[in-house]
Amino acid sequence: MDEPLPTARALVRDRFPTARTAFLAGSVLTHRRTPTSDLDIVVLMDGPPAPGRENLVHRGWPTELFLQTEAVWRDFAEKETAKRSSPLLAMCAEGTLLFDEDGLGASLQAEARSRWAAGPPPLSDGERDHLRYIVTDLLDDLRGCADPAERLYLVSHLLQRASELVLLVGGHWLGGGKWLSRRLAAADPDLHHALYEAAREATDGDIKGFEAAVSRALDAAGGPLWDGYRIG
Repeated sequence: MDEPLPTARALVRDRFPTARTAFLAGSVLTHRRTPTSDLDIVVLMDGPPAPGRENLVHRGWPTELFLQTEAVWRDFAEKETAKRSSPLLAMCAEGTLLFDEDGLGASLQAEARSRWAAGPPPLSDGERDHLRYIVTDLLDDLRGCADPAERLYLVSHLLQRASELVLLVGGHWLGGGKWLSRRLAAADPDLHHALYEAAREATDGDIKGFEAAVSRALDAAGGPLWDGYRIG
């Protein structure tokens, strides 16, 4: 396959000649690149075919195109920020400008970097307590679980929830799938290592290490919460 940067640039120029700017982002530009890495491209234009999204294979590269106007970009950024997980800000903050016709790309990249560095909105006390309750409840279920299939699902769900709890309490952005692992590894490498190593043991029935790692996550958030928890 051709190199990712010139390939992505040529694709956007050919398919969207009126585009104002474009970013190439994702693992393909890093040491994490794998044989299945794709080209994640954010394209800014003034109108149709934006807004939209398209998946295709171009010169052997799996490619995801995120087509946006400036107004749609800002709307997406606001909505994702409210959810404390913003792939768009991350792509534009950490990605590479493919071209920039009128300065919009540089402006959006500066804004994305500033907002990304500032972190997501802080948790309210109620939100933090709700997360503590969820993790506490799941951990209690795991302690009493005797079914191997159920144990596997509980460990998987607890791994996600405990990771999210640590990130949010620490003021870090969330991520989905592999990005949840990467965000936690950057925020708290020791706990990240403890969680995933113990999770593998827990799926085989030995939950002691995993229980201890999840308890560390709970303690960082204020401790377990179940008895006396109320909403409303």
